Amino acid sequence: MGGKRQLSASLEDYLEAIYVIIQDKDVARPKDVAQHLDVAASSVTNALQGLVKRGLVNHAPYDSIALTERGEELAVGVLHRHQVLTRFFTDVLSVDADAAARCACKMEHAVCDVVLNRLVDYAKFVKHSRPAGVRWVEGTGFVADEHLSEGGANA
Repeated sequence: MGGKRQLSASLEDYLEAIYVIIQDKDVARPKDVAQHLDVAASSVTNALQGLVKRGLVNHAPYDSIALTERGEELAVGVLHRHQVLTRFFTDVLSVDADAAARCACKMEHAVCDVVLNRLVDYAKFVKHSRPAGVRWVEGTGFVADEHLSEGGANA
């Protein structure tokens, strides 16, 4: 998934929701999607029509929703981006979980693979190699001791 994404953020949200619901309940129905995304049933119907046209879901009126192979691949990608961003915000930046999830939900549609991979690498680096003078402050994240933030040890 290195190229430009072809779906709107809204349709990506629908794919992600369908995938999450199927993982949780083994089957996704339009009413489950509406509840999950807190949208009207008519919005789900319109989105499903668009996803069916693109070959990303199989769905007939009054029936359950199934992701196609391509639809599942895209949904897993959206969910992965969401999870990586959420973890970065909570684990590295010490953002509370609800705010991190809300922000990740917005950013997951725009972040490219290069940036996402670098965020993962940076989070691993921070977790496994904390430089001298850097400490974790709950609610703030990693901070440099005063002498580092004022221009270094010789300042």
